[in-house]
Amino acid sequence: MSKIRQEARQLPFIVRAIWFIFVGWELTAVWIAIAWFLNAIIIGLPLGLWMIDRVPQVLTLRARSGAWEYDSETGHGRFQGVRQVFWPARAVYFVLFGWWFSLIWAAIGWFFCATIIGLPIGIWMLHRLPAVTTLQRG
Repeated sequence: MSKIRQEARQLPFIVRAIWFIFVGWELTAVWIAIAWFLNAIIIGLPLGLWMIDRVPQVLTLRARSGAWEYDSETGHGRFQGVRQVFWPARAVYFVLFGWWFSLIWAAIGWFFCATIIGLPIGIWMLHRLPAVTTLQRG
């Protein structure tokens, strides 16, 4: 049984930069606001956290870390992501710290994105938002 592993590929930098300038920056603010509304009503928490985990993709079309693994005999494939922290630890972190600190983190990061000088810091902060919220890796 032979397996083929193919790393996730990023879009070209110019495409990602154009997306950020014309769509990503504004869409990310709306995306975060909707995610936090869903988190606030508690019943929407799973979708809200899923949306926060996808902020880097919305902001700059950044591909998720990991790789596709294909089985050449069966033709089936599956995505192998980065190993995550054990979910009970992530849940405790979110309840005690992540829910309020990540909102502050997101607001500061988005503000930095509004300034030319702070743009690299803002993008870095928003790319780390999933880790700040739920300790998500990758």
